[in-house]
Amino acid sequence: MQYWLFKSEPFKWSWEQQKAKGEAGEEWDGIRNYQARNFMRQMELGDRAFFYHSNEGLEVVGIAEVSALSAPDSTTDDERWDCVHIRALADMPRPVTLKEVKANEKLADMSLVTSMRLSVQPVKEDEWIEVCRMGGIDPHTLKPV
Repeated sequence: MQYWLFKSEPFKWSWEQQKAKGEAGEEWDGIRNYQARNFMRQMELGDRAFFYHSNEGLEVVGIAEVSALSAPDSTTDDERWDCVHIRALADMPRPVTLKEVKANEKLADMSLVTSMRLSVQPVKEDEWIEVCRMGGIDPHTLKPV
């Protein structure tokens, strides 16, 4: 299993909207960055992801999973752009702020710190475990601890 982080401005697409899509999930469309697109092309069904509110909040608010593999983005006719579908799995019991991530030495190399503008980012397994711990959720069961 791989781990990822998806960033969204909550006034454009919020965690609450993502959760409302239920089991069907939602296409993670509109990405127009080659590196972010390439990350989505690497994703596999069931990969886990943090859902991060950018611009407002600046915090990890939930956990999602990849529910459909990379395919052409339905919002454009341009063949260069693909996207995956994701579905909500669990609320983060305590949202983890960017400030907290930056203050944690274990997360100094996390893409959220080093590649702040990238909207789809990889997360290393040890980073996944640490952010889950900070948010009060078991990284394996996704239940509050």
